[in-house]
This record gives sequence, structure tokens and C-alpha cells, in this order.
Amino acid sequence: MASAALRPQARPEGGIVRALFGWATFAIAAAALSGCVPRSRPVEAPPPPPPVQEQTRPADTSRLPADETRNRIAVLVPLTGRDAALGQSILNAANLALLDTGGQRIRITAYDTAAGAVPAANEALAEGNGLILGPLLADDVRAVAPVARRANVPVVAFSNDVSVAGDGVYLMGFNPGQSIQRVVAFAHSRGANRFGALVPANTYGERSARAMTQAVEGSGGSIVGIQTFDPGPGGVRGAAARLAGQGQTDAVLLADLPRAVLPGMPVLRQASPAPRLLATERWASETAIGANVTLRGAWFAAPSDGNFNAFRTRYRARYNAAPYRLASLGYDAVLLVVRVAADWPIGRPFPARTLRDPVGFVGVDGAFRFGRDGVAERALEIREVNATGTTVVSPAPRGFN
Repeated sequence: MASAALRPQARPEGGIVRALFGWATFAIAAAALSGCVPRSRPVEAPPPPPPVQEQTRPADTSRLPADETRNRIAVLVPLTGRDAALGQSILNAANLALLDTGGQRIRITAYDTAAGAVPAANEALAEGNGLILGPLLADDVRAVAPVARRANVPVVAFSNDVSVAGDGVYLMGFNPGQSIQRVVAFAHSRGANRFGALVPANTYGERSARAMTQAVEGSGGSIVGIQTFDPGPGGVRGAAARLAGQGQTDAVLLADLPRAVLPGMPVLRQASPAPRLLATERWASETAIGANVTLRGAWFAAPSDGNFNAFRTRYRARYNAAPYRLASLGYDAVLLVVRVAADWPIGRPFPARTLRDPVGFVGVDGAFRFGRDGVAERALEIREVNATGTTVVSPAPRGFN
């Protein structure tokens, strides 16, 4: 049975989301987030769960025997090839979640998507898996979705490409559009009305530009200009110069990694007053981000790292390595499954309705819930870049209205 700490909690006033984790390092943090821990007395962590054997697909690819005591979930990630390290980190995190919770009603089996996501999905379905976690890449999700749909098996994917969500596909990935909306709304609340953007000439840039336009219009501000740039110092400098020539801006979105946009910063800083720099969630994984003085003061929205730091400690203790930042998606996905395992009869279809709970959940990456479109809506914090790293200037909401 799933741990009592993972059972649905009574819905508290104000829509505080449900905590997904309750064992080991996360016991106190999860309870505090869910609003169920009295501050007047210490909290005692529960005893360690019984050991759970980590499962992977048999090397001889033979069909798995029937399992009358557990429901099977498949983890589809690349375990060989270019993205093998990231895929293995997500799989490790998924197994860690099962170990931390003692989820005795769940069995995890891994399937390598490097040789083809559809063959991996077909094998997972043939072996009786009732839920698919993954794949990682949008093209793989797009290919797997109809296969899983025909089998009436939901897919909880790790992609952030919203175009592949819906109709049985749920996305755990961090959506750049949400981070842009959050940081634009915050900047507008601090007096910014005229916005500009520098976006790369690729799909990410196109989506960022579209999200920027929608966010600014939604906040009541105006777009001065959005300029695209090709890779390289000359491309971003030219785009910054074109944007500066379109008029004064209060804030400028930089929809790429810091090193990619850095050559254009002197151009933007020449304006008087210089615009506030805004960025996307991609800046959250950057270290020593404030080493260059021209980036200091920039704002960006991202999930809180508070719970991730505890998760990283647990992961390192077990696997003797640091997890990829995206590994938390695998951990939270399994926690979500374990939480509903008590309501998932053995051998029956996964109760997909539980994924659409409007109250939401709390995991390693903070509060989230799946919308009707299947995209995970996340509660994000605003960080400001400074000389030593970043500082939180607007905490993430604890739940949803």
C-alpha cells in the first residue's frame, strides 16, 4: 500500500495544494508545504520504508510474468546514445521516489527510447504497463501518443512542448510560456509598461515571442519590438541594436542562455535609463550567473530550488552523482502515481481523472496541477541575479486560486 503520507489530504481553505512526498529527507518539507504541521511542536520523520527492488526491462526482452500484487508503470527514456546520461538520471530519480515511499503497489520498468520510442512503447504495452512516464523528447511523445491512446493508457511525458499535450498526454516539463508570463506580470507590477525582447531564430524563440506578446497584452503593457538573432556575438549585437532603435523600453526579455545573449548587453545598457532585463526558466540551471556585472539585476521565473536541494542530497547519497535538474520530473511523476495507487485497482486502467485534480499537488519542484490541456501549470518564484548568484524577490504561490 502507498504510504499514509501520500494519501489525499483534506482540502484546506484557500486551495493549498496536496503534498506528494512524506518520507526521509522530504517529510518535514512536504508537511510544511501542505499546511498540516503545527508549528508548536517538533515533527518526527516516519520510519524508513521497507526496501523496494529497482526494476528495469529484462535483458532478453522476454515478456514479464503476470503481477497480481502491483500495477506496472513504464518509464520511457533514452538509456543509450546522446541523451543517455539525462535519461538515466530521470530513471534513477523515478526509482528513488519508489524507494523513498515504499510504494508496494507499483512496479517500475524502464524502456530505452534511443532505438525508437514507438517500439519501446509497444513493448511496454505488451508487457502490461498501465501508465507511461515519458518520453523525454517532443517528437517521441508525438509518436507514442496514438499508440498509448489506442491501448487506453495515459502518458505523463517529460517534454515542455505544449503542442503534444492533450487527449491522454500530460506534460510535466517546465513550460517557458509560463515563466515568461510570470516574470512579465511581476515586471509590470513594478512599473514596467513598455517591453521588448531578443529571441533566438529557432522554435524556442518563436514560442517565446508568442508567449511574450500574450503576456504583455494580458498585463496591459505594450510591445516596443521583438527582434530575432542568429547564433554568434554579431547576431545578438545586431538584434540589440535594432531593438534599441525602435524606442525606449522599460524591460527586455532575453529568451536564451546568458552566454548567448551576453554580447548584446552593452548595447542595451547604453540606454538611459537602461531597461530591466528579464529572462526565462533556462537561467535557473546556470551557475555563477552574476559573474558578469551587465547581467546583475535581471529577473527570471523558475520553480523553487528549496525542495530540489534536499532531493539532490538524497540522490547523491544513493547514486554517488549529482542529478540533472530535469531529474526531478521523474521523481515527482512517480510520487504522483504512488499517491493514487490506493485508488488504482490491480490490473485495471489507470484512473486518469486523478491527474486533473484542480487543487493540484506539491512535489520537488513546488506546486503544480494539470490543466484541461494536459499541461502542468506551475507555481513559480521570481529570482533576481546578483553578484553571488540569485535572490528570491517574489516567492512562488503555495497553491492555486
